[in-house]
Amino acid sequence: MFMKAIIIDDEQKGREILQKLIQDYCQEIEIVALAANSSEAYELIMDHKPHVIFLDIEMPNGNGFSLLDKFETRNFQTIITTAFDDYAIKAIKHKALDYLLKPIDIDELIYAVNTAKKNHEKTSSLKVSSESTFLQKLGLTSRLALPIKEGIFYLTVSEIIRVESDGGYSTFFSADGKKYMVSKNLKDYEDILPEKEFFRAHKSHLINIKKVKKYIKTDGNFIEMEDGSLVEISRRKKDEFLQLMSQ
Repeated sequence: MFMKAIIIDDEQKGREILQKLIQDYCQEIEIVALAANSSEAYELIMDHKPHVIFLDIEMPNGNGFSLLDKFETRNFQTIITTAFDDYAIKAIKHKALDYLLKPIDIDELIYAVNTAKKNHEKTSSLKVSSESTFLQKLGLTSRLALPIKEGIFYLTVSEIIRVESDGGYSTFFSADGKKYMVSKNLKDYEDILPEKEFFRAHKSHLINIKKVKKYIKTDGNFIEMEDGSLVEISRRKKDEFLQLMSQ
């Protein structure tokens, strides 16, 4: 079972050395992206949804721990790779899987990757079971139960125009012009809404592709929805979106 991975290190040489080690000794890892700082890494994680990240600590514009703090829930495992040995306690508090000191020992790298693989296989089997159950329910009801402030609102999936994230909250915009805020993050709903109908256009936006009215590329990249709202589309998501809409 392959695992997607992102290497995050502000030193190009450090990224290249680790990438070569992984390619030579960890065949189950597919490096999908390299990042030089935490802000770039955040966007790449949101876009690629890796199973594991190899994370340096000392970086400009926010260290590795500040990057992890941006995620309310993490659907990836973290392997710390650093030249400093005084971050171990903090790494444990941030639930890092392993802590590898540079220069990285090959045996320690292999051990960390094998541990990540075992964890991934366990969670994948559980996810398949839960998703199977959910999809059966979705096929029968075609509705989502949204826990709003006044109670529970049942929204038909086909009526959803888009979902917008604001921290730990998600706001649903429906075809009748109403909106419903729930205290769950966007990733939760991205996982359960039909993948063929809903597209993560941006870290803060999930859209119903059947409700798209226009693609706008003036002064940036935006999508106009049927309700007239404009949704920003990530630069890295543009090509994927255009290809999806052309099908």
